[in-house]
Amino acid sequence: MIRMITVEREYGSQGAAFAHHLASRLGWKLIDDCLLEEIATRAGVEKHLVAQCDERLDPWYYRFGKAFWHGSLERLPGPDSDTFDSDRMVDHVRELLRTRAEEGQCVVVGRGAACLLHNVPGAFHVFVYASMPRKVKYITEQFPEHAGDVEAEIVATDRRRAAYIRRYYDMDWTDRRIYHLMMNSCMGFEAMVGATVEAAGLTSLVGPERVSR
Repeated sequence: MIRMITVEREYGSQGAAFAHHLASRLGWKLIDDCLLEEIATRAGVEKHLVAQCDERLDPWYYRFGKAFWHGSLERLPGPDSDTFDSDRMVDHVRELLRTRAEEGQCVVVGRGAACLLHNVPGAFHVFVYASMPRKVKYITEQFPEHAGDVEAEIVATDRRRAAYIRRYYDMDWTDRRIYHLMMNSCMGFEAMVGATVEAAGLTSLVGPERVSR
């Protein structure tokens, strides 16, 4: 039986909002920003430092320097091992998501969860996408402070997420073989919830009369 659903999403596709809606309909716990708060507490750092590493690689020069100090010159003083960076962030993410998979009854937004847990029994993986005009319209309306070259921001964010997945999981973020279901958010949340719970065999949790057909 499916006990956990992961939702990967293109930037601006409203995948995170869909995940919130899905978790509410199922009565399951949503794992999104609360994950950052938990990691900040565990690591003993401010949440903004955790957010800076969320689905992001460290700058190339930092990674180069870290590899250099951990290489042939590792005997010399290198970067502080207590520094919170993307590598430490991913360690925490992996540990916490594996724990959530064991506990079940949760919907996880992003963070490479589909790649980390792609072979875990009881985990169902969803990818949400949308057309570029739809994504631009959504971001422009919901986040006017991002006004400018929104399309470039969308492309850059998705490339960053893809690079994060490639580095830490050696997988292609958009590979359809990772996912059980891929949906265009133009369907609307109700139809998306209906398709997801039916494909995952969870219709009984929301009631058959409430599932969109």
